[in-house]
Amino acid sequence: MKYSKATNYALHTMVYLTLTPKGKSIGVEQLAKMQNLSPTYLSKILTKLVKAGLIESNPGVNGGYSLVRQSHDISFLDVIHAIEGQTTLFSCSLEHGELFRNEDCLIENVMIDVENKMKDELNKKYIIDIAKQIKSIKNHKFDC
Repeated sequence: MKYSKATNYALHTMVYLTLTPKGKSIGVEQLAKMQNLSPTYLSKILTKLVKAGLIESNPGVNGGYSLVRQSHDISFLDVIHAIEGQTTLFSCSLEHGELFRNEDCLIENVMIDVENKMKDELNKKYIIDIAKQIKSIKNHKFDC
């Protein structure tokens, strides 16, 4: 099981935006530089986060991106769904011979159960918690 690099960058971007003072935006160039990414690539990720209602694009000279929702209300699962979608990780084709014929895919049932437990855990982990850890570890004051 592996999430895309885009999910990795989206989670990091959300932490940066959480650490940004309220009312302030960060431009795509600066966000990309912080993560050693191409601004073009990061723009595609940011577009998905905007469409998911997690962040907003603020036009103008001092524009950029900022959080839409309260940071304590944005879970890891919210970000993962924004980038990866909400499809299941496993699906059974039910074409595995005589043994499995005319039955629900018992293997798929196990996999979906485990996936749902993982989703429940990711839904309990919030971006703000990572931002707080970063602040306490590095005594970090984030200035853009």
